[in-house]
Amino acid sequence: MAAGPANPQPAERWDIHVDIARQIVDLLLNGHPVKSWPASTSRFGTGFMEGSNKTPIGKFRIAEKIGEGAPLWMEFKARIPTGIIAQPGGDHDAILTRILWLEGLEPQNSNTKDRYIYFHGTNQEDLIGIPASHGCVRMRNADIVDLFNLVSCGTRVIIA
Repeated sequence: MAAGPANPQPAERWDIHVDIARQIVDLLLNGHPVKSWPASTSRFGTGFMEGSNKTPIGKFRIAEKIGEGAPLWMEFKARIPTGIIAQPGGDHDAILTRILWLEGLEPQNSNTKDRYIYFHGTNQEDLIGIPASHGCVRMRNADIVDLFNLVSCGTRVIIA
């Protein structure tokens, strides 16, 4: 039997932490911060109830990545690109550019995927940094592309 490497390298582990108090998304590699972006979580606070428009907290994983290759500001409806490039502003909470669909890993947040809670780009970039979403974690469109390209399905997420 062949011997393995003398000093095996630990596997890279990416984690995403969302700090609701600071409205920041941090990307960590093996527990060390690598990159941070401003974000916007729910203007209704945190919670788990269906229809509450609140951001769930706890442990999650990225269940699906949607929108690879779509242009910046591409609008999605039901996770399908519409072909419409959105304009900044407006009152509706558009889902733009990329989607990282979350799945809850704890009993209290196990309905997260069914609630369609995502990381996504927004038409309301001027509200990034303050709680303004309807439950999702909104990011600037260029920033969600950056995060999307660095993580994979299964990446662990903590929202606290």
